[in-house]
Amino acid sequence: MARVVITGGAGFLGSNLVRALLGRGDEVVAVDNLSTGRRVNIAELEGGSGFTFIEADVSEGLDVAGSVDAVLHFASPASPPRYLAMPLETLAVGSTGTRHAIEFARANGARFLLASTSEVYGDPVVHPQPETYFGNVNPIGPRSVYDEAKRFAEALTMAYHRTHDVDVRIVRIFNSYGPGMDPEDGRVVSNFLVEALLGKPITIYGDGSQTRSFCYVDDEVRGILALLDGDVLGPVNIGNPNEFSMLELAALVVEVTGSSSELVYEPLPADDPTQRQPDLTLANHELGWWPEIELREGLTRTAEYFRATLGL
Repeated sequence: MARVVITGGAGFLGSNLVRALLGRGDEVVAVDNLSTGRRVNIAELEGGSGFTFIEADVSEGLDVAGSVDAVLHFASPASPPRYLAMPLETLAVGSTGTRHAIEFARANGARFLLASTSEVYGDPVVHPQPETYFGNVNPIGPRSVYDEAKRFAEALTMAYHRTHDVDVRIVRIFNSYGPGMDPEDGRVVSNFLVEALLGKPITIYGDGSQTRSFCYVDDEVRGILALLDGDVLGPVNIGNPNEFSMLELAALVVEVTGSSSELVYEPLPADDPTQRQPDLTLANHELGWWPEIELREGLTRTAEYFRATLGL
């Protein structure tokens, strides 16, 4: 049994990690300022054995009493609408917040795991993307507040490892989805599912030919914990290698929800990547990990979650 601190522990991925860690017998302290995390994600855990919630902003510091074995830094807006609405806060949590979290891990002799992102690859010219690819990021575009915050966080993490011998892990997360998402999150899976369930038009940006690779949250969490428990520093891609265009995703969403929603088209946002697909060679060989949930099954499960959340 370990004692684990998770920043962003009330967020989508953070709260799913909380449950997985508690489920295997670990003690968990979730820290979240609730700017994008939701108390409802962890409400039934509060007051339970082995779980503590602290409402605090890691960008202002991290203070948890008692010994700690691992620090998982997941605090950050993660969807484009959220980080575009909070650009300075996103940069702060990726820089100052990461430093506070890794300093806390260093002070406790704890392992530090950084939640990075496939966004560090930008609009990739190498496809699929291996961890050795340095990316194609516009450092002054609107999306750079998230991309560069995560790139800096990776650099800071490795600097602490080299300078202070902090035991670190870096995971690059690819488009995860599933129960626990905010219906108003703004990411494409939640947008499409909610629009379809409500019978609203499904909004396609651009011509819908851009691609993403979607990883169901249970698979994502299982991969993250394999990295946390393993001996590989990373970065390691954790995602699903099956690539879908936005039009293909929309068609599948309509099918699994039984919706009659039509498609509407809006201009493509600036610096929106044309393609995204993880090379999972490292995760498979070094962690023995591979995703198991196909997109149709994952969307079906997520649609049921949204139906219940929206009272449909």
